[in-house]
Amino acid sequence: MPAPNPVRRLLRSCGGWVRSRLPGRRTWKTDLLAGIPGAIASVPDGMASGVLAGVSPIHGLYAGMAGRVFGGLQTSTKLMVITTTGASALAAGSAVATVPEADRPAALVMMTLVVGVIMIVAAVLRLGRYTHFVSHSVMTGFLTGVAVNILLGQLTDLTGASADGAVALTEAVDLALHLGTVDVPSLLIGLTAAAILVALGRLRRLALVSALLALIVTTTLVAVLGLDSVAVVSDVGSIPAGFVVPGVPDITLLTPSLVGGAASVAVLILVQGAGVAEATPNPDRSRSDVDTDFTAQGVGNVAAAAFSGMPVGGSLGQTAVNVAAGARTRWASVFSGIWVLVILVACSSLVARVPMPTLAAVLVVAAVGSLHPAQIASVWRSGTTARIALVVTFVATLLLPVTAAIGIGVIVSLLLQLNREALDLRVVRLRVEGDRLVEVPAPARLRDHEVLILDVYGSLFYAGARTLQTHLPDPADAVAPMVVLRLRGRSTFGATFFTVVREYAARLDENGGHLYLSGIAPMARAFWNDERLAAQGVALDTFTATATVGESTLAAYADARVRVARDESPDEEM
Repeated sequence: MPAPNPVRRLLRSCGGWVRSRLPGRRTWKTDLLAGIPGAIASVPDGMASGVLAGVSPIHGLYAGMAGRVFGGLQTSTKLMVITTTGASALAAGSAVATVPEADRPAALVMMTLVVGVIMIVAAVLRLGRYTHFVSHSVMTGFLTGVAVNILLGQLTDLTGASADGAVALTEAVDLALHLGTVDVPSLLIGLTAAAILVALGRLRRLALVSALLALIVTTTLVAVLGLDSVAVVSDVGSIPAGFVVPGVPDITLLTPSLVGGAASVAVLILVQGAGVAEATPNPDRSRSDVDTDFTAQGVGNVAAAAFSGMPVGGSLGQTAVNVAAGARTRWASVFSGIWVLVILVACSSLVARVPMPTLAAVLVVAAVGSLHPAQIASVWRSGTTARIALVVTFVATLLLPVTAAIGIGVIVSLLLQLNREALDLRVVRLRVEGDRLVEVPAPARLRDHEVLILDVYGSLFYAGARTLQTHLPDPADAVAPMVVLRLRGRSTFGATFFTVVREYAARLDENGGHLYLSGIAPMARAFWNDERLAAQGVALDTFTATATVGESTLAAYADARVRVARDESPDEEM
């Protein structure tokens, strides 16, 4: 039978992918309607994200549209909404803060493209599993710091005041010392918007449109009352009329610092996206794939850059709105993005008149809502290590650029992981009772002519291997002690582990003893063959694991007993 035509096979595969992405006949009407609340909520959120990044709010709207449409078609978490988030906007703004103001919007767009490329590369390399290395305590500290940063950073726009400061905290302190710069009409508009958001947010039927109603009411008040001192969106940047035309970012703005900032933003977005996937199971019970979601968010960012947008990622809040609106498939997000585009084309002149204090109020209320005292208290009660991670990340987020705080958070997470691996390691003794192995505490010292089986719980990489060294029974003064180290279930070993093994085997040999390794996986033994072990200075007996649990360990134990009997026999003959 002739082999299938490669071109035909490719076309068939592409056709299957396209069919899987088409809206369902039974669900498209539901998803079309479900996309409307998300689009309405997206308008104030997108505009606020642009403000948070230090650019025109229009960039947030463009990003929200492109992320929902192009990213939504790729996700494995089918109800995930890819749009702007407060944390990513703050991080992106921090990354381009040193760029001259005139070039900042174009630099942000270029960085968005780099973020998308980094995400797609991460997906190709299947790096999704590494998102789990960022600890809960670190993320809690970081997101709490982001919320406080947003709250403090928006006080100037909320009050119409001017203040100086290297970070949001020092800017808020400067504002408190110069309250005379507060513009009363701006403050009243901001407080009115905040009151509407809080009041309507408690009503289930109006919660989804509370931000839009706040925009409409306050925009009307500013226009009717002629409050010229209140800053509006058009004061920050022009709002183009009509449909945005895709383009290519300005590559001349690409710098090493921009790439570094993009990497930090990408890490943050990917970790947040993984959290969205965990919190939003698929309606058809299919499993989400982290790397596929990486690709989707990468595609969303590339599209956002093409439409002059800013970084986007999986949004827990917007995904919750999508689910609450009755979304059935990924097309609810896609339709939501199309509705955003309709709003942009039809209402661009109205968007330009939105008061800046209103957008500040949207961010402040959202920041307060994202503070979770119970979660912070839970982390605090988890122990000293969790407290240190929480406080270090929180303080770093407040006092340093967000991109630097992300790097510190990643480093703290890795250190916590290594520390946990070291602390969790435990060595126990397996006592042979007939054909069974019974677990008992390991002794601190070895005895003469003793055959001891040891089992190890925990990681044997890096610090774990060195911790094992301190947990192994001391062979000092023991005559001909035999130790069987059981390693079943471990597929790989590091050089540090074999350094520890070599040193312990040498100590046993000095006393006429011997070290055995049992339960080694065949794949690991094939890699660590005699030649490679010899290069590490290791020469000992190894017993490869079999399908029968304990068989290789008992074989090593029997060999050790024979060796002990052989060593003792000359004394008996004398």
